[in-house]
Amino acid sequence: MKDFIIPWDDRDMGTPAKTGKPVTLTVDGVEVVVPEGTSVMRAAAEAGISVPKLCATDSVEAFGSCRLCVVEIEGRRGTPASCTTPVAPGMVVHTQSSKVRKIRKGVMELYISDHPLDCLTCAANGDCELQDMAGAVGLRDVRYAPGENHFEVRSSGEANARYIPKDESNPYFTYDPQKCIVCSRCVRACEEVQGTFALTIEGRGFDSRVKAGMAGDDFLSSDCVSCGACVQACPTSTLQEKSVIELGTPERSVVTTCAYCGVGCSFKAEMQGDQLVRMVPHKQGKANRGHSCVKGRFAWGYATHKERILNPMIRDSIDQPWQEVSWDEAIGFAAERMRGLQEKYGRRSVGVITSSRCTNEETFLVQKLTRAVFGNNNTDTCARVCHSPTGYGLGQTFGTSAGTQDFDSVEHTDVVIIIGANPTDGHPVFASRLKKRLRKGAKLIVIDPRRTDMVKSAHIQAAHHLALRPGTNVAVVTALAHVIVTEGLADEAFIRERCDWDEFREYAEFASDPRHAPEAVEALTGVPAEELRKAARLFATGGNGAIYYGLGVTEHSQGSTTVIGIANLAMMTGNIGRTGVGVNPLRGQNNVQGSCDMGSFPHELPGYRHVKLPEVRAIFENAWGVQIDPEPGLRIPNMLDAAVEGTFKGLYCQGEDILQSDPDTKHVAAGLAAMECVIVHDLFLNETANYAHVFLPGSTFLEKNGTFTNAERRINMVRKVMAPLNGYEDWQVTQMLANAMGAGWDYTHPRQIMAEIAATTPSFAGVTYEKIDEMGSVQWPCNEANPDGTPLMHVDGFVRGKGRFIVTEYVPTLEKTGPRFPLLLTTGRILSQYNVGAQTRRTDNVVWHDQDVLEIHPHDAETRGVKDGDFVKLASRSGETTLRAQITDRVSPGVVYTTFHHPDTQANVVTTDFSDWATNCPEYKVTAVQVSPSNGPSDWQEDYAAQAAQSRRIQAAE
Repeated sequence: MKDFIIPWDDRDMGTPAKTGKPVTLTVDGVEVVVPEGTSVMRAAAEAGISVPKLCATDSVEAFGSCRLCVVEIEGRRGTPASCTTPVAPGMVVHTQSSKVRKIRKGVMELYISDHPLDCLTCAANGDCELQDMAGAVGLRDVRYAPGENHFEVRSSGEANARYIPKDESNPYFTYDPQKCIVCSRCVRACEEVQGTFALTIEGRGFDSRVKAGMAGDDFLSSDCVSCGACVQACPTSTLQEKSVIELGTPERSVVTTCAYCGVGCSFKAEMQGDQLVRMVPHKQGKANRGHSCVKGRFAWGYATHKERILNPMIRDSIDQPWQEVSWDEAIGFAAERMRGLQEKYGRRSVGVITSSRCTNEETFLVQKLTRAVFGNNNTDTCARVCHSPTGYGLGQTFGTSAGTQDFDSVEHTDVVIIIGANPTDGHPVFASRLKKRLRKGAKLIVIDPRRTDMVKSAHIQAAHHLALRPGTNVAVVTALAHVIVTEGLADEAFIRERCDWDEFREYAEFASDPRHAPEAVEALTGVPAEELRKAARLFATGGNGAIYYGLGVTEHSQGSTTVIGIANLAMMTGNIGRTGVGVNPLRGQNNVQGSCDMGSFPHELPGYRHVKLPEVRAIFENAWGVQIDPEPGLRIPNMLDAAVEGTFKGLYCQGEDILQSDPDTKHVAAGLAAMECVIVHDLFLNETANYAHVFLPGSTFLEKNGTFTNAERRINMVRKVMAPLNGYEDWQVTQMLANAMGAGWDYTHPRQIMAEIAATTPSFAGVTYEKIDEMGSVQWPCNEANPDGTPLMHVDGFVRGKGRFIVTEYVPTLEKTGPRFPLLLTTGRILSQYNVGAQTRRTDNVVWHDQDVLEIHPHDAETRGVKDGDFVKLASRSGETTLRAQITDRVSPGVVYTTFHHPDTQANVVTTDFSDWATNCPEYKVTAVQVSPSNGPSDWQEDYAAQAAQSRRIQAAE
């Protein structure tokens, strides 16, 4: 297969790389120097010599079972396996002697004797290691007479007891036992790479075969999470993608970046012509190191889904059907409407919402559109409703709004705190790396009201699970600080050197107050005092300490306060500025970090510089040739409020579905309905498009060039795999709208937009497409001081100078439980679905999660007469919806939990409009609710479904 864009060595070296002092040896007369501990097989590969292999691959540790890789070593008896034999100084290896060639041919003959010889019709033909190795050893004939085997279906009607039918239960790949050579690569990949332990070898000797799960399980019903590691590891077609079976072997590949979560995995998009055949995780991807999850690996079919809109559409009012029009007509209609609104209601009457799913370049242009063309700062992004408290909290304490480490750093940590995050579901590739570290001995503290898989699953268990009551994050974090301060566990030397000592003393005095003691807050938080004390001691004394947090921290009325408290914990224990430590927000969407970097917030220009600063505005005014409004614009909640009030009239919304994703759905709907021009730029007629007047078809990540920035500040290339089905990349659509309003932009490629970003944004000053191509990826800040990027932040000092301690007073949320609403609802995500489900609901991932369900504790269910699977009404002060109940002890009594992936449930109809005090990030995680039996959909759901059906009518072409 031809690799179209692969700038890095992608060979399989047989065994993993090692680190150690250099060792010199000779392989087939070639002198090679490798690190101590390297296998002979890898040393040979480093010398350009391929040793035949079947059970070995460099993604898992050596196993030594296939006996195909035997070599001769001078001075040693026998023929050892090169994959399990470490190098030694002065070693002389022969990989092609007559003796080892004879052994290999005999071994391969045995494999082939129990393998169907259907190569011409096999889906792996041309992409099969067994086939390749048979050729490599020179096998031309099999001498063994037909006998007992695993593949023959006998026409005589006589049963073959060893024949096992193909397992096609998984929607994305098949398992064909007749082609299994029992190399165990899939089993080891499931254990070592993914950490799920879903696969085993069943049976003994000749009867051995791979098995998923327990007796009676298949791949769908087992613990398999469909990450694809087993499929990737399989050297035959035993485990094979159904897309390859259907479409054939790919012939070229393009390296690009996944468009799902904030991990930012690199993939090889493998193609036949312009047809995508499969996505394979790229070994050189620095965020994923050759691993993937079910979404990135398999859930890309939405790009060609029948519901995707490919033609622009317009309508005068939302009660009318859509009319398909030309691009020129749609852009002209949108531009005329928006300009007319500004003339009638003022230049600040319109605004934009940028997308955390689009590229940096596209997002940069959308915020530029409102500032340079609309003449205001009314720009916001979905980070408002997820990680805006990260920007505020880390900015105030450290001086920059981003995680401090790279993902590789987790391999050097000793104690990990996960607070308000569920990485196995939300960031599964990072979770696999973390679980691998935990299996090697690192300790874990989970702070979460729900018992997630990180608390306990295959071969891992948290040392402490602090199952706090939703809304009490600040109290728990301050109680941890109380223990550290009062027990003398703070790192005084680090604090004196790196932080403001007077501010620390003030914070220490606050934290040490008896009212913050674990015993004092136990009744409030629900966390046993002694358990909290043990967790604090472990983090403060256990070595390298790293904190990873998610939306369970930020989506609260005190989200910013909790982020500040987390930063305080890291500083007081000295866990900043070196490998294996740090504070790391796990970003939800693929480019949340990038959308913030690009100036999507109404008060900040690109690079987190306040719009009120004249020297900052001057940079962009000189570059753009316009005057920039010094007044910060409206946040998303403010836009909706102003729309209801009648002063905000027009919105360009790129790649976000605020009607489904934002809180208090009824208020969002009212705001959108009050606007006179809503432009939705997206792939599908989403929920927000129910209230739109213009629909501009978007392009998928497979159809564009640009960059994404992941949660570790890593800027990865997004490379065009196929031509946009709608005709344009998203940045081109934004440029057409800007130019229709008189902008005069003339970009011809996203690299020109990146050049403008670099010229105006100090942290991106050294970023170019050429550098990213050369290095694979770059972590900002990348500039003259850091020409190759910055994997670790705050190494010699904080960005702001001295680290800043800030008092974190606990202020209870205004959302209270009571007799009418006695339960607390919190929300989150599930592995198979993504965000509002626009992409994953249009793939076979619905097999695992076809509807949102409400998790409820057995005690709460029993007192309400609710049984597992029953329809229940979920009601709050804001609204009500219905969904099915799932009875589980994952949640504590008094707490219920659901996801928000399906619009027919619309969980956000019950969430409130309370929000973070500093950033307006909504308080999704704490809603007082009541649960009661129900017979079916609520009145609101029925009305909503009818309105959506009415709104999505498309007028037939004349």
